[in-house]
Amino acid sequence: MPAKDEMPSTLQRSPEKAQRTWSKAHDSAVESYGEGERSHRTAFAALKHTHQKVGDHWEPKDDAGPSDERAKGGVDPKTGRGPSGETAGGVNANASKRELLDQARRLDVRGRSSMNKDELVDALRKASDRKTRQARERDKS
Repeated sequence: MPAKDEMPSTLQRSPEKAQRTWSKAHDSAVESYGEGERSHRTAFAALKHTHQKVGDHWEPKDDAGPSDERAKGGVDPKTGRGPSGETAGGVNANASKRELLDQARRLDVRGRSSMNKDELVDALRKASDRKTRQARERDKS
């Protein structure tokens, strides 16, 4: 099944480049691993190297590379699984604190000025998840 039919709503609300990145990685993964969760994880892993989740969509990152410590480990080609542990949910945890503060301002995260970098990443992940839920509810209406 082509990636366009499988594309998550957060990507449907994202720029074309994010959609192409995810689609190409997804289609390639389907050829290698078949349909399913493994192909989706592989596509998101590729996307997270060039894009970050901001609210209910994905935006290009200033610098390409893994978004968090878990993404640095890559995916085991035999199992299709990455390292265990927490993910930042698409938030670029490797961004500077200034970039994270800018995103937090855009998403109206309260208390952001007193947060350390880890707290900002967690607050941004939660804010993005909340925005995604709200957008999906609007999409259903």
